[in-house]
Amino acid sequence: MRAGASTREKSMTEELLGKRVLVLEDEPLIAMALVDILEEAGCTVIGPAHDSDQAAKLIAESSIDVAVLDVNLGSGRTSAAIADCLKSVGTPFIFATGYGEMGLRNADRDQLRVDKPYCAPTILATVVAALRTTA
Repeated sequence: MRAGASTREKSMTEELLGKRVLVLEDEPLIAMALVDILEEAGCTVIGPAHDSDQAAKLIAESSIDVAVLDVNLGSGRTSAAIADCLKSVGTPFIFATGYGEMGLRNADRDQLRVDKPYCAPTILATVVAALRTTA
């Protein structure tokens, strides 16, 4: 069983190697942890952006393969506009939320998501799943 897990991890790492991942997360400690997870998996992290304005600027300036979007950005702000922007250009993304499905707009309920707190294997597997939607 251990060999199978090792093979899956290797396959996942190969799929993530060099992928450009936009991170939108308003909590600095969560953002740093997510950046570490993604970089250790071989990703190139774009950001992290801490609000939608920063994320929009990074999208305009960078080529992005996939994005991880925190849903609730504090003070009543959300990542909905960024999600809509990414959808319009066909860039896959996942939501990260501490509110489960209830934190999402109806239009986003079918979108891939991870619930906070998440662990490295879960977030990486979900990012790979998002990338595969465009393969």
